[in-house]
Order: sequence, then C-alpha cells, then structure tokens
Amino acid sequence: MERKINAFDVSKTYATKKSQFLALDQVSFHVDAHEFVSFVGPSGCGKSSLLRIVAGLEPLTSGSLTISGHEIEGPGADRGMVFQSYTLFPWLTVRENIEFGLTLKGVPLFEKRAISDHFMELVGLSKFAKSLPKALSGGMKQRVAIARALANNPDVLLMDEPFGALDPQTKNSMQELLLRIWEKEKTTVVFITHDIEEAIFLSQRVYVMQAHPGTIRSEIAIPSGLRSMPDVKDSEAFVKLKKQIVSLIGHQEE
Repeated sequence: MERKINAFDVSKTYATKKSQFLALDQVSFHVDAHEFVSFVGPSGCGKSSLLRIVAGLEPLTSGSLTISGHEIEGPGADRGMVFQSYTLFPWLTVRENIEFGLTLKGVPLFEKRAISDHFMELVGLSKFAKSLPKALSGGMKQRVAIARALANNPDVLLMDEPFGALDPQTKNSMQELLLRIWEKEKTTVVFITHDIEEAIFLSQRVYVMQAHPGTIRSEIAIPSGLRSMPDVKDSEAFVKLKKQIVSLIGHQEE
C-alpha cells in the first residue's frame, strides 16, 4: 500500500506574550493512499493544529511531515480542505462555487461543466446548480463545500469537523453521503471530529489523541466489515469500540 502521508515526531509550539505553548509534542502517524483516517480527542489536544499543518496553513516547529514523499512547504492543489463553517462564496451559485478552483486553474469551460455536473450529481445537488448559498440548508451548503474540494481532484481531502454544526438527522445523512463518495472516488481522507461514533462509522483507522500537550495516545483499527452490519451503531462490535475509545480519552473528555 502506498504511504500517502507520513508524520514523524511533529511538534508545534506557539509563542505567547509571556511564554511558549507546546500544542503538539512528537506526534507520529501515517495515512495510506485511499485510506479514511480520523483523529479524535478532547479540546486542546491539537487535532485542528495538526490538520492545519498537513494543509500547509501553519508550519511545524520540528519533526517531519511528507505527502507522497515530499515535505510540506505550504498549501497546495494536492490537498482539499473542508471546514465546519461552509466557506462558500455567497455571491456565486452552487455551480460557480464548485467550479471556482477550476476557473483559477484555467480549465476550459466544457471540461469545467463536465466536472461540476459530475460532482453536483454525486452530492445530489444537480437541481440547485443556479441557486445561491443563502437558498440552501446547512447540509446542502456542506455538500457544496465537499463537491468544491473534490472537483479539484486533490490527492488528500482534509476535513475539520465538517458536520459539527449540523442537526443529528442531517449529520447522519451527511456521514452516509460522505462514505458513498469516498467509496466511489477513493480519495485519501483525514477527518477531525469530537464525535467518537462518527469516527468509528466513517474510518478505517482512528487515532486517539490526548491533550496538554497534544500527543497520539492510541491507534485503533476499525474492522472492515463493521459498516455492513444492520443497525451498525447499535451493534455489539461498534459499542465495544466506542467504549474502548471513551476509556482512552478518559477524564479528558469534555
């Protein structure tokens, strides 16, 4: 299996007025090509800082972090990012938002339209191509954000609590949609969440982090056949995994 992301002893220190704050301390992990990996842990464990370093939005203080064998030196087209806030351009339609990165790259119109058609269909928004974001629900806006990230054909999709602001029913449907997209597109996904059930349901592996400073406490492999079980989240295997991760997080849980 191709190793897509490789992190070794990644540390991140932030300078404050009076001292320095160690947010991440010698964090090592890997993500294979086409793998779906989640990070869970309490607030302050550095999950989002770690994702921003992978995205190239922040430099690491020490250690090594590579994508496809190349050191990360800043943001790049090889990574797509989806945040909890929808970050759509309110003056652009659904299609125009999805095509935004393609337009910047000078992709020909006919090719842009074919790509945006594909991803609008994939996320179930073909009928809303001409709609502005203000006409969309929260779940629909996040579908546009996912489609926009995937339209640029990134090697890695980075997702920072993308469903955290959604109501439970919409959140569940978005999780199922994301799984269908991942199974079809096979994009490598790094997913940050507070929701342990969400991490187990979506992922092939889960890294459990602890705080003060942020470190990797454990790596949990999710059985490949788990999601095929009926009422998977109520199954004995699922509940056992959830209890294991809750125990690992322990008193740090919010």
